[in-house]
Amino acid sequence: MNDILNGLNPKQKEAVTHIGTPLLLLAGAGSGKTRVLTHRAAYFIKNGLAKSGEVLLLTFTNKAASEMKDRMEKLLDQKITKNDKNNQNIFAGTFHSFCCKTLRTDGGFLDIPSNFSIYDTDDQENLIKIILHEMDLTPKEFKPSSVLYFIEAAKNSFQTPKEMEPQSSGFWQSTAVKIYHRYEQKIKEFHSLDFNDLLFKTVELFIKEPAVLEKYQEIYKHILIDEYQDTNQIQYLLTKLLAKKYQQITAVGDASQAIYGWRGADFRNLISFTKDFNGSKTINLEENYRSTQIILDAANAVISKNNSHPVLKLFTKKMSTDKIIIMEAESEVAEADFVAEKIKFIYDNLKVPLKNIAILYRMNAQSRALEEAMLRQGIPYVLLGGTRFYERAEIKDILAMLRFTNDQADKISEDRVEKALGKRKKVTFDNLITTLNIKELSSLEILESIVVDSGYLDKYDPKDEEDQKRIENIKELKSVAASHPDLIEFLENITLVQHEYSLQEKNKKKENKEGVRLMTLHGSKGLEFDAVFLVGFEEGILPHSRCFVNESEVEEERRLCYVGITRARDLLYITYASRRLYFGKSSLNEPSRFLVEIPAQLVEYEEYKSSVRDYRHKPKNNEADDFIYDADIY
Repeated sequence: MNDILNGLNPKQKEAVTHIGTPLLLLAGAGSGKTRVLTHRAAYFIKNGLAKSGEVLLLTFTNKAASEMKDRMEKLLDQKITKNDKNNQNIFAGTFHSFCCKTLRTDGGFLDIPSNFSIYDTDDQENLIKIILHEMDLTPKEFKPSSVLYFIEAAKNSFQTPKEMEPQSSGFWQSTAVKIYHRYEQKIKEFHSLDFNDLLFKTVELFIKEPAVLEKYQEIYKHILIDEYQDTNQIQYLLTKLLAKKYQQITAVGDASQAIYGWRGADFRNLISFTKDFNGSKTINLEENYRSTQIILDAANAVISKNNSHPVLKLFTKKMSTDKIIIMEAESEVAEADFVAEKIKFIYDNLKVPLKNIAILYRMNAQSRALEEAMLRQGIPYVLLGGTRFYERAEIKDILAMLRFTNDQADKISEDRVEKALGKRKKVTFDNLITTLNIKELSSLEILESIVVDSGYLDKYDPKDEEDQKRIENIKELKSVAASHPDLIEFLENITLVQHEYSLQEKNKKKENKEGVRLMTLHGSKGLEFDAVFLVGFEEGILPHSRCFVNESEVEEERRLCYVGITRARDLLYITYASRRLYFGKSSLNEPSRFLVEIPAQLVEYEEYKSSVRDYRHKPKNNEADDFIYDADIY
């Protein structure tokens, strides 16, 4: 028991040992919330308050789930699985993995086959394209990604096509509802679910089948949920249903770090907790173990201007006299040049490893000037983004072949197989899979058979460098198959991981490379660095221009700023440009309102004159420069 409580501060100990009522932990940035959550679960088990199989730990990413699992194993000195089929151990996993497990077991009550496929975004958009063709609609008029966003928003709000009809006005929305209706018919026909279905169908199952709900309430009597401020409506309903009987629920969150409203997360779920669970106790975790007090004072000053949610006041015992450096640049080129030179100084003189330095920006478009500056200064960098392993064309082809092998009703996978192989080889493939006894063969054996015997590899020339990379990717997929002998488990694991990849997981091979980290503010959540550069601190960028008319959106931008500030351990630099080439136009921007909110005694202004000659900010006759940025904001 001493191992569990050792090293915890008084508030953390109170949180770990609290029993009897629901518990809400308002945990500020860097306050050790993951530690508290895992120690609390371990405390319950070691103290005989819960059996291992009665504990359900839910979070949003596989990385967070793995971290919890590793900590629990050390505390309890026993192996823990993320997905224990026999319910004999702690379940530590994502919402989606829990729901997937539930539907594999009990989805039959809703006529969902146990071997259902899980559609990713590409599969969903391909299905929508089929429907558009059938309805004589064009992708130009109804962009598949826009229709998919409409469908996902409906499912996240737990609304069927019929329930969407009354609130859908105008031609586009009315037609989108019809597409949604056909989409549901076809995805069921193809024995498949999408990611939103995993949650939607589980909640539907629990509501329609009280006996099934009670079964899971009896299994998981103790529920602990991480990042509760990031839950959407369907996740919120799920946790309320599971915890309704025994009320043994612990929710951890921080409304000040709620930055995913654009994808359906609702921080008000955190605020509603004490109303939903009568007699619940709230404990604030405000001691920060990451940043200096100067950095925390700046973060506190900014976030305190938000009025729609509880705000914690962070404090630390970590002291430093280093003030926050603010620099106004004459252009985004000068801004990037300042950042590069300052990073070189920090690395050469303070000996801070490059991978412990981060440049954070609001939009991906801002990375271009920064990358050029890194190259000019010869500074290695890692741009966190790009094509993920499971999104590469050759990998998606093989996965479609495996999914169609598993279930020939999967029309979307069949279409991709035909495109990948061609009609003639598709016939050979069809004959091949009829000879495979997939129940007797391992994932690896099935994969090797379909890749080699289908003739798929004929399309690649091993002597061609790019083709060789594709062949190596396919070989790497074999390593994954070897780790998951059961085909359904193999496919399920891949699709779940693919769905919730956080930015650092997208770049697994890059994480340990020596180089400055470049990423968006959204992608930085959960990370920390010795030195942080926040660039583009201007009205129209942070906060984003599209948020000006909506105060709630401005508040989310302020939370995003707060997240950026609290990523820094020791050094924080904030920069903005008086003139910026922005989406092809040279513009004059005011400094961000968030900059004004930082008390003057916490900052120190630094002057800088770039040595890089930049003619692009002197357009003739006020004509805009013709350089166009990538406009992807997230």
